[in-house]
Amino acid sequence: MDSFKERLAELRRLHEELLSRPNRPLSGNGVCERYANPILTAAHAPLEWRYDLDEKTNPYLMERFGINAAFNSGAIKWKDGYVLMVRVEAADRKSFFAVAESPNGVDNFRFWPRPVTMPEWGEPATNVYDMRLTRHEDGWIYGLFCVERKDHDHPEDLSAAVAACGIARTKDLVNWERLPDLKSDSQQRNVVLHPEFVDGKYALYTRPQDGFIDAGGGGGIGWALVDDITHAEVREQKIINSRHYHTITECKNGEGPHPIKTPQGWLHLAHGVRGCASGLRYVLYLYMTALDDPSRTIAEPAGYFLAPQGEEYIGDVMNVLFSSGWIADDDGKVFIYYASSDTRMHVATSTADRLVDYCLHTAPDGYRTGETVQRLNALIDKNLKIG
Repeated sequence: MDSFKERLAELRRLHEELLSRPNRPLSGNGVCERYANPILTAAHAPLEWRYDLDEKTNPYLMERFGINAAFNSGAIKWKDGYVLMVRVEAADRKSFFAVAESPNGVDNFRFWPRPVTMPEWGEPATNVYDMRLTRHEDGWIYGLFCVERKDHDHPEDLSAAVAACGIARTKDLVNWERLPDLKSDSQQRNVVLHPEFVDGKYALYTRPQDGFIDAGGGGGIGWALVDDITHAEVREQKIINSRHYHTITECKNGEGPHPIKTPQGWLHLAHGVRGCASGLRYVLYLYMTALDDPSRTIAEPAGYFLAPQGEEYIGDVMNVLFSSGWIADDDGKVFIYYASSDTRMHVATSTADRLVDYCLHTAPDGYRTGETVQRLNALIDKNLKIG
């Protein structure tokens, strides 16, 4: 057996090899380009998180703190770096937040030395996850995330849970001020803060649902205005992006990161969920809302924008793509960060112009086969005329 020092040296070599591995874009469909390698996995977690590096207390150099997955990351441009607020899941199934940073947005992501220590509010949460980051015009960076607690109305059911939206804010991504959870008549697992005031109020994209997992009679992406973010309460909400039968959103849908402002409108990335023989299938889709009224939809292409492919199908929760973050650079390049199968993080790149073109010039869903075939035939006819 190798000595402790030899094994530790090999661990460090392999870890550095993984962290410094260059990434490369793959040919795409013109809308965006995926990249060859995942950008974050459980194996990217620092060795200091996973191992006791003291030979006296860990002579076999065993993992003492297991990391299971790194996924569903919020994203923000921080100084000159591309920063992800990662949902890291430990082997005990508890998630926590940790910051990973890259110099170029597509590879060389490295975790900051310590995870986020998030202050508690109210009843201590069993689990927290899926933070969306918003740099708001009020000067704060806000993190909105799901807070999961046991449903005490059903103590006999060990899977019964209640979801609420946790709210915290920061100026440095290290020290966080925890605000009260969002008050709402319904459970809220996916809530996103709009980056600008609307009519002098904070604006939220909500996802009302009847239960912890199932949307029930609720669901759809909602819109709510809040007077005071430090005591946020949904008093009234309207659905601005609905679920539809036999579509990618028939089970539920939810806002991803906060929308990107473009001259043509607000560009939104969302997830849609449908049921199939293998369970729930999560895909990503785009839509746009008006600049003068971010609650008014002006474009929504039919179908999905990104769906699982290749190794993305495989993981802890199969057949899932989910996004909580993207970054739009000043030059128009957009970095789309998405997780696959609740296991690992990926990146795809595009430009705001291309994504807007996709939204404005791709036909909406006609909700029946006849309309789909008619749309396809119109495209074929046009191309035949071109010759």
